[in-house]
Amino acid sequence: MAIVQTDIPITSESCDRMIQQIVAAYPFCRTEVIGTTAFQRPLRTLVIGNGPRKVIYSASHHANEWITSLVLLKFGEELAQAISENGVINGIEAKELADAATIYMVPMVDPDGVDLVTGAIPPGSVPYETARTLAEFYPNIPFPEGWKANLLGVDLNLQYPAGWLQAREIKFSQGFTRPGPRDYVGRAPLDQLESRALAGYTEYIDPALVLAYHTQGEVIYWQFRDYEVPGAQELGEQFAQVSGYELADTPFESSFAGYKDWFIQQFRKPGYTIEVGLGENPLPLEQFEQIYRDNIGILTIAALGGQPGGAAT
Repeated sequence: MAIVQTDIPITSESCDRMIQQIVAAYPFCRTEVIGTTAFQRPLRTLVIGNGPRKVIYSASHHANEWITSLVLLKFGEELAQAISENGVINGIEAKELADAATIYMVPMVDPDGVDLVTGAIPPGSVPYETARTLAEFYPNIPFPEGWKANLLGVDLNLQYPAGWLQAREIKFSQGFTRPGPRDYVGRAPLDQLESRALAGYTEYIDPALVLAYHTQGEVIYWQFRDYEVPGAQELGEQFAQVSGYELADTPFESSFAGYKDWFIQQFRKPGYTIEVGLGENPLPLEQFEQIYRDNIGILTIAALGGQPGGAAT
């Protein structure tokens, strides 16, 4: 029986439980808590492989994009099972992948916000009503389904020191000047525990590549400003080919202070934002299987640095 449940909305508790069940079932997997939120929910990793190429995959920077957490968890479980059974994943020998790469996954960067959107924080509770009060300043954003931020009302993917002042100027001009459901950049870069934890973890791991999973649009963003990262476009083209997604330049108004922006600026290595699915957030679970099929190629190729037989990036 599968550990990862993909037919019900995920919560921070179920994410934490599924990670620990995967590690219990497959002892060659590892996990650690890299930080906690202001409301004491853990940011837990799932680590698979022992290879020299290190990569970080993250999901659910945004609360109502929680379906992306399920993508990483299902991939983790399927990879672990394939390793244990000497099997293949996406046509690749799983043990060879694990010997070539170490995959560090952070499936839920915003556990507080996810719990608000998926119902683990009930109406009438203090955190729910506090968030509702913040949302009242933005009446055009539906509550709670339009909530992207953490429970302090800060958009975690506008927190990174890569054009943060530019992001602040853009978002303030759009009216996002105070904590709320989305697009508030915070008082300073990395002033939120979640973004600070992921940045610190990334600096500690020093990966060759990062993938940041978001929804929606079926598009892959790969650039930050005019930084030239050798091989990044070519690898992005491989991702586009295996997924059917478009490889595109990031729209200017969304071009600053994101996790992949900071990674490209800080490390001069390939970083990608993957926008899965189509429609309005939160995407329905009916899209999950298609989203997963579209992304299994990206997840395996990113670990190897390119299609099997090609040069690593």
